Amino acid sequence: MAWPKKTWLIKPESARTLQLPLPCPRTHIILFTITFSLLLLASSSYTNTNTNTKTLVSLFPFSFNHYRFPRSLLIFSRTTFPSITAAQRRTHPNFITHVSRDLLASCDIFDGTWVHHDHDHDNEEPLYQHGSCPFLDDAFNCFKNGRSDLAFAKYRWKPHGCHIPRFDGLKMLGMLRGKRVVFVGDSLNRNMWQSLVCALRASLKDKSKIYQVSRRREFRTQGFSSFKFRDYGCSIDFVKSPFLVQEWKMSSKSSVPQRETLKLDMIQASKSQYHDADIIIFNTGHWWNHHKTRNGRDYFQEGNHVYKRLEVSEALRKALDTWAKWVDSNVDSNRTRVFFTGFSASHYRGGQWNSGGKCDGEREPITNESYPAAYPWTMSIAESVIADMKTPVFYLNITKMTDYRKDGHPSIYREEASGINKELRLVQDCSHWCLPGIPDSWNELLYATLLLAHNNILTTQL
Repeated sequence: MAWPKKTWLIKPESARTLQLPLPCPRTHIILFTITFSLLLLASSSYTNTNTNTKTLVSLFPFSFNHYRFPRSLLIFSRTTFPSITAAQRRTHPNFITHVSRDLLASCDIFDGTWVHHDHDHDNEEPLYQHGSCPFLDDAFNCFKNGRSDLAFAKYRWKPHGCHIPRFDGLKMLGMLRGKRVVFVGDSLNRNMWQSLVCALRASLKDKSKIYQVSRRREFRTQGFSSFKFRDYGCSIDFVKSPFLVQEWKMSSKSSVPQRETLKLDMIQASKSQYHDADIIIFNTGHWWNHHKTRNGRDYFQEGNHVYKRLEVSEALRKALDTWAKWVDSNVDSNRTRVFFTGFSASHYRGGQWNSGGKCDGEREPITNESYPAAYPWTMSIAESVIADMKTPVFYLNITKMTDYRKDGHPSIYREEASGINKELRLVQDCSHWCLPGIPDSWNELLYATLLLAHNNILTTQL
């Protein structure tokens, strides 16, 4: 018996309600048996989930290459990420093909370990070689800044129990043909944006077919940068928005200096509108841990009211509610797919960045799986906001995988090895990441997700 052509749908408000086409009488017994088995599988997966775990359930359609994606149930959790493949099996029985069968075989792609290339049967190299990409910020270019221990770039993320596909730049460019990808957020998202640009560039034979639309001087004034891939008609952009909401200079009397506030009820304006991009990847988190933000005195504003004191957690929730409402009101989920990148771990020891914190001398990832610190409070709030959104959001939960990588930060190699910025090296960078490095693995997971969805188009047309 062939599987029904109509998509099976599991609704979030009734996870065990299946919408099926009416079968002919002689298939009743077979279909009942299959449906009952699927219900047992679903029940088992929910029973095995820790009841104390905050779970996000999202249905998302996504238009890609002019096809509408089948709606599928994905369950996101701060400690577990139930299998994408298992969810796809339940909702799309004709989904698994030889292309995607081994892609994500019943596992959490964000739960895994870092494997050294020497111990990896594929013996894979970095997505692009050290010193090969001219588009990297000096802060991320550890090779240029004199770092000689490059073993940190010879690890690849491997989920437990499954295999993610090797990043294929040409295949990804093919999927992105005629499309616009926009990263919106802080410098960690910029880390990921530059990683993707360099990985895609490495796949091109003619490197002159990629060009930068806006220069660094323009980025400082406008907070926007863009790279165009001429042969594919696609762009990979970055919009600087550390809080996602608007930083604001308050007008005041001439005798009093202007005060800077954060308008929690206003999405940050951008010189480049991006609401109609094909893929938008948001992030925020690190700037909410800065002293001025954590202090919360005379800084947070709603309307014309400036709070004398507001807890930073409440401020973040207000800001993310503003962002969520903006996305729900301005982003067409039939065209645009929305991602949210989780918190990237820092590894300061002996103090924070402004109080003598260090991470130099680290040479290997942490291997003790019981090591990861408490889950970031920022992401707990972000997850609860995303769960209430109308727009489907895919959550890239990179927190655990970055928590192990104390060896991958620029540390003292965050500026040029000589010159006027040499004294700045006394302040180490244990938040951002060297490139090539850890953000390349984030983009491999992004690629795997897009490839899985892209292949789904082909099988659902059968």
